[in-house]
Amino acid sequence: MLSIASLVLPSAPSRAQTSAPPASVSQLPTLGDGSDMTSAAERRLGERIAREIYRDPDYIDDPVLVEYVQTIWQALLDAARARGELSAELDQRFAWEIMMGRDRTINAFALPGGYLGLNLGLVGVVTSPDELASVLAHELSHVTQRHISRLMAQQGKQMPWLIGAMILGALAASKNPDAGNAMIVGGQAAVAQNGLNFSRDMEREADRVGFGVMTQAGFAPQGFVSMFEKLQQASRLNDNGAFPYLRSHPLTTERIADMQSRQVLDARPAAAPPNIPTGLVHAMMAARARVLTRPGIDVLRSWLADAQAMARGTVPVDARSVGVLYAGATAGLQQRDFVAARALAARLTALTAGDAPAQRLAKLLAAEVEWNAGDLAATAGFIDANAPGRPELILGSQLRVRTGQARQAATRLQTWVSLNPRDGTAWQLLASAYAAQGLLLRSVHAEAEMQVARLDYQAALDRFKAAQDLVRKPPPGAGPIDHIEASIIDTRTREVEAIVKEQAKEKPL
Repeated sequence: MLSIASLVLPSAPSRAQTSAPPASVSQLPTLGDGSDMTSAAERRLGERIAREIYRDPDYIDDPVLVEYVQTIWQALLDAARARGELSAELDQRFAWEIMMGRDRTINAFALPGGYLGLNLGLVGVVTSPDELASVLAHELSHVTQRHISRLMAQQGKQMPWLIGAMILGALAASKNPDAGNAMIVGGQAAVAQNGLNFSRDMEREADRVGFGVMTQAGFAPQGFVSMFEKLQQASRLNDNGAFPYLRSHPLTTERIADMQSRQVLDARPAAAPPNIPTGLVHAMMAARARVLTRPGIDVLRSWLADAQAMARGTVPVDARSVGVLYAGATAGLQQRDFVAARALAARLTALTAGDAPAQRLAKLLAAEVEWNAGDLAATAGFIDANAPGRPELILGSQLRVRTGQARQAATRLQTWVSLNPRDGTAWQLLASAYAAQGLLLRSVHAEAEMQVARLDYQAALDRFKAAQDLVRKPPPGAGPIDHIEASIIDTRTREVEAIVKEQAKEKPL
């Protein structure tokens, strides 16, 4: 999946080859907004694109990885608010949601309306949470500085819809190059593509603002520099398509020198906030990301064999060893070799005894192995279904539904979705928990809310109307009608129906 800025013609000149002198570390003036596109209009366009990403087979909602990325993302958002980079209007109107894909290419991208895309390929190659934070802070700054909407405004009123079509074409190209290219060819599209690069000033502003945001959040300044160095090294290699991030965000000697200078002059806070992930945690999450990109059976077997060989000897407690064991256990799980995965997860749990966050991840992996192996009792022994984390919520709810505790699962999930209404996975599990109790009306309602969370309002409207039909014509043995639930469903139906009518007036992408 490619970013708006990565939709560039192959013949477009690369700014990575410029040789401008190093920039001063003095603050650059902000470029200002200058956008004629309202934040509400940008959010609507972003939702239309995000809806297609949700439907993409590569979209992944892995609770463990999502929680890890969200820990970094929320720290950056809090820092942007504290610095005044994130205005109250954008904070309220934009989604500020990260959508992850299984794609192995090294990329992250900003979309209209505060949606950000993150490929697991990038998570798998960064070597610290600081490096990942540098990328996310840069993309966040593109959004807070309204770079996307300003580019759209420069191209005229028709440009947003053309941009939307081109982004969807880029997504389609990852599955079917001919079909994808057919959506973005033509003279008009070619002109648009040439204009979609973020300008050099915009890239430099995103660096400057992003650097300040990540250091304010407690991440090490070195993360920005080391990430630049990693990308610079990759840019010297032949382009095999694995680093689209380099094409959408080409490096210049000026940008690199600026970040190196800022690293010297900007000090990290004396004590990093306690929610910054540890090195062991990052090693485990990077390993998980690499495995979940579906690298192929031969690679999975190799990772499993490497981990088993390491486990036979004395294993030091360091990031490399923890990453190898985690990758091996997860690779074994992917191959349904539960004996091997169980043994490696046990070794990993013992190895991380001195690091509570890392050991929690090891136990969650052990629970995942037992769940997939069908040992429900062993699964319950590794997780606390009442723990506050989302991974425990998701797996714990599945376990409770399977073991006849659907009511307890529904109670926990109800509380969660009231605080996190855009969690489609939680709504889906809540629907299952209600269905297991025979509460059909509530189950259909939860299914509708799941579709709302995934931005598929037409599908949501269909489910809301199905719920209304259940109220009008309850099935035999359904029991008395829950009139409070029915009233809520009627209200939500009218709200979603209004959205569907508004969408019908919009131009197709």
